[in-house]
Amino acid sequence: MMIGVDAGSGDRMALGVLTQYRMATTEQMHRVIAPEVRIEQTRRRLARLRTQGLVDRITLPQSGRTRVWFPTPYGVELASEWPELRWHRPSRTVSDPTAVRLKAGHTLTVTETALAFLEDARRRGELCQPLDWIPEVHHPIGSGEAVIPDALLYYRRGPVDGDNGSMLRAFVEVDRATMGPERLAAKLPVYERLYRYVPAVPGRRPTLQDPALEEWRRRYPLFPRVLLHPGRHRTRRCREPDQRPAREGRAAGAVPLPVRLPVLAAPLAGLLHHGPSAPVWRPVHDPNQRVPWTNSGHRQT
Repeated sequence: MMIGVDAGSGDRMALGVLTQYRMATTEQMHRVIAPEVRIEQTRRRLARLRTQGLVDRITLPQSGRTRVWFPTPYGVELASEWPELRWHRPSRTVSDPTAVRLKAGHTLTVTETALAFLEDARRRGELCQPLDWIPEVHHPIGSGEAVIPDALLYYRRGPVDGDNGSMLRAFVEVDRATMGPERLAAKLPVYERLYRYVPAVPGRRPTLQDPALEEWRRRYPLFPRVLLHPGRHRTRRCREPDQRPAREGRAAGAVPLPVRLPVLAAPLAGLLHHGPSAPVWRPVHDPNQRVPWTNSGHRQT
């Protein structure tokens, strides 16, 4: 079920988006919450929320004095009580101006990636609402470790006013060309661990009538797709190990890929320029093939 939004309150939507996304520029906020009106209305709305102590802003001088908005601790406390943010886990540093400045590069890129999916859904008449993009959802995999994707995406194919569309879910990883290919590839086996992880219940053994279930099944009927967005100049290098014979890859120390999972990769620049419905996706297990992101190309067994 998709997350509901009180569309009757623009202020509520704006605060909810900032609390969930953690930060956004004025232009990004406008494109997310109110692209059909003039941007001056969005500026006035954000200024009003700032006067009320719910949001604040910083200015990035190196980016043409771009204003970046983020929620205050009071805004986070208020918005986190709303049912539409029930998945949200407030960041401890999201409301600190210094932390916002240090994290702005990556987080604003993640927000721009969200907009690629939102705007594409609007163009196609499909359903992906602003709060269907949920950054940094915590998924435990045992021993105090967890998988925390850059975002979890909910998306429903088919007409917005129809009831027969298929629900899609995806884990999204975004790189701004700052991460080496080894680190990007090393994320994939972690998703394999999440796929396999079965939490132990103290004092209880699984039975045929009550078998043990993987942790992810508590949240999702099918394991979400994994969508990778490597930075542009890293894309070719990240794919090179996948194009070698298997024994050569192992000899070179390549990270084994979780082939049973629906893992797709698209260059971040291509995704932002052409949109996610464009033929920019390649299955990691077969990088010479192009597929829609809405078709995983894998069976989940």
